[in-house]
Amino acid sequence: MVEIAVVLFWSTVPGLLPHIEGSVRDAQSGEALARVTVTLAEVSKQGAKPESQTQTDLSGNFTFSGVAPGHYRLRLSTVGYRELDKEIELADNNKPVSLSLALSPETQEHRDTVEVHADPFDLAPETGPTAFTLSGTESKNLSSVLADDPMRALQSVPGVTANDDFDSRFSLHGAPYDQLGLYLDGILLHQPFHTVQGLGPSGSTAVFNGDMVASMTVESEGYGSQFEDRTAGAIDIRTRDGSTDRIHFRANASVPDAGFLAEGPVGKKKDSKGSWMVGAHKSYLQYFLKDLAQDEPSLAFAFTDIQAQLTYRLTPGNSFTLKLIEGTSSLNNSDSQTGAGAGLDSLNTARTAAYRYTLATFGWQFTPNPSFLLNLRAAFTRERFDDTNFFSQPLGKGYYGEWVAKSDATWSWRKDAQFQFGGETRPTHAEGIANYFNTQTSVIPTSSYNGSAIYTGGYAQQSFTRLAKKLSLSLGGRWDTVTANHQSALSPQASLAYTPWEKGRLSFAWGDYSQFPEISSFYSEIGTRRLLPARSEHYAAAFEQRLGEQTRFRVDAFERLDRNLLYQPGLDARLVGGGIVGDWYQAPLTNTLSGVTRGADFFLQRRTANGWTGWLSYTYGRSEMHDSVTGIYFPADQDQRHTVNAYASYRLRPTLNLSGKFSWGSGFPVPGFFSQQDGEYFLASERNLVRLPPYQRLDFRLNKSKSFEHAKMTFFVEAVNVLNHANYRFESYNGYDPTSGQAYISLSKMFPIFPSAGVTFEF
Repeated sequence: MVEIAVVLFWSTVPGLLPHIEGSVRDAQSGEALARVTVTLAEVSKQGAKPESQTQTDLSGNFTFSGVAPGHYRLRLSTVGYRELDKEIELADNNKPVSLSLALSPETQEHRDTVEVHADPFDLAPETGPTAFTLSGTESKNLSSVLADDPMRALQSVPGVTANDDFDSRFSLHGAPYDQLGLYLDGILLHQPFHTVQGLGPSGSTAVFNGDMVASMTVESEGYGSQFEDRTAGAIDIRTRDGSTDRIHFRANASVPDAGFLAEGPVGKKKDSKGSWMVGAHKSYLQYFLKDLAQDEPSLAFAFTDIQAQLTYRLTPGNSFTLKLIEGTSSLNNSDSQTGAGAGLDSLNTARTAAYRYTLATFGWQFTPNPSFLLNLRAAFTRERFDDTNFFSQPLGKGYYGEWVAKSDATWSWRKDAQFQFGGETRPTHAEGIANYFNTQTSVIPTSSYNGSAIYTGGYAQQSFTRLAKKLSLSLGGRWDTVTANHQSALSPQASLAYTPWEKGRLSFAWGDYSQFPEISSFYSEIGTRRLLPARSEHYAAAFEQRLGEQTRFRVDAFERLDRNLLYQPGLDARLVGGGIVGDWYQAPLTNTLSGVTRGADFFLQRRTANGWTGWLSYTYGRSEMHDSVTGIYFPADQDQRHTVNAYASYRLRPTLNLSGKFSWGSGFPVPGFFSQQDGEYFLASERNLVRLPPYQRLDFRLNKSKSFEHAKMTFFVEAVNVLNHANYRFESYNGYDPTSGQAYISLSKMFPIFPSAGVTFEF
């Protein structure tokens, strides 16, 4: 921890007025900050006098010469960072003042003391060889004005494929989001998204507040044993604490949404033992989506969420955190022409849809001595949805509830050895129905489930460092079980990292992972309680070379071998022996799908407080699946052979920052047994033959800030899909002609070029 320090130096040269000099650095990385506006104003009983102003140079230094004795206020301001005010007393004795100051990024909490990371890429602890971490500033620039969604920031990370503008969920190395785990402060979340549940393809946005996020890390192959019940990757999101120096407010309003965040200390600043934060977010994007996506009414949903957090330190080594997230999503098509004639089209179209998400967590951190850390967590999550048609009949209804008790401990029993262990238990309950109406009085139940189960697991992991910290070795494993079928899974993992030369690093990882079916699979009419856990074996190798202090190049090679994946072999219509085998919507769920995924990530990244910061990445991957019942081999639904993700940001002036992101993908398959002839689709004997056109999107964002006496305003504009590229997503399969075999597919066009703007006030 490095404190903001004020150091006095003096000379006794007669006749000279003293001066003020100082240096400014980034509170997170410790790097010198250039292009910071420094304003000096004398404060007297009659009020503030005229100001003097300068900027820090490339070394982060500034100077005010010939300053008369008096009482002064120094203000530091630059775009993307929190403002700093400091009062200075300049005595009548020719003694100059030298200051060492630190500015916190806007996404970091206000503190008198700040943590400085020696490594600009080491923002999150306990990461695997394929980990990629976003800082808070990067997350904010990438989250998009359209939704201000932290999950959308992760869509630009190397290895991630995200070809759906409307959905904040994504694929990682050919694996669907369902195989990825999202862990918020160590708690695995089920579906923390604003969306329309139960109505097929819709949109989604994260329910948690991006302004409260400290860092986000994506790990694909080779992640640690502490991450439970997922087979393809971990998304580790850490939230920050609130301000401990004073009360701060942040309010924003833009074309699609509005929100606020308030934070402050518990008690007086000098005696504060904790902090609090309260935030809220409301969307207006639904009004624009009604025009942009008229063929997809389920996209035009509104949402509101609130988030609150309290952190309190009982003793220096004993603290607790309370967190609450509450979000609602709603859809209202009452004014739609679909239901005006009360025709059959209104039977299976949603007139109203409601979704509500609740998460409450309690965390206790205990540090009895510097070598031992214990985290105990408890959580409750609840999800409810209710969809009705234009005759007020139920299209779908569901509930999901889960309690969590979790513990994690770290024991540094030697300077070069660390032992981690912990466990969790998750009692869950889920129930739901889905209906299809042939007529107003004839309904076909297409899905129903109702059941409970307890998911339990534990892990242990031992890490060593040797050869003057050039060699790191980690060995660990998990054991997991579920009461629905009393199946158990043992998952061993190991990783090795070696630094053969300065600034070069080799990493290797191997692991076996497990993921149990959800309640809706165990207890539905197409499922069974005998379903097995999905398994996945990972191999990963990475080489990283530093190119200076702020730049690195890395290549990751990966292989993932999936088995026991859930699949419905008889679900889709297809050609067999020249004849048509029709759709079987009640096809049973089985553990008959396996897969092989291989590929590599290449990326170049620069992270600095000055100049260009960002990355350029390319991913090549192949993900092939095999169904043991039918014997077919096919590309995975999320198989994309070539992906390019890029991000760049530059602080042009103290008040102006420009950033941009670019994504390109060679295209996902159209899921199903289809071929394409002259623009039409026909049933085929092979799965996933046809692919969507390549995806391409270029966005720009400009932040312009202005400081006032006790406030700061940041105006931001964004242009989405600047090149106006026509991007499409698979919407639905609508049946086939039994005579010709022609299949009817719906593809929907996503965002055209779309400008947006907004403003943020901080005071």
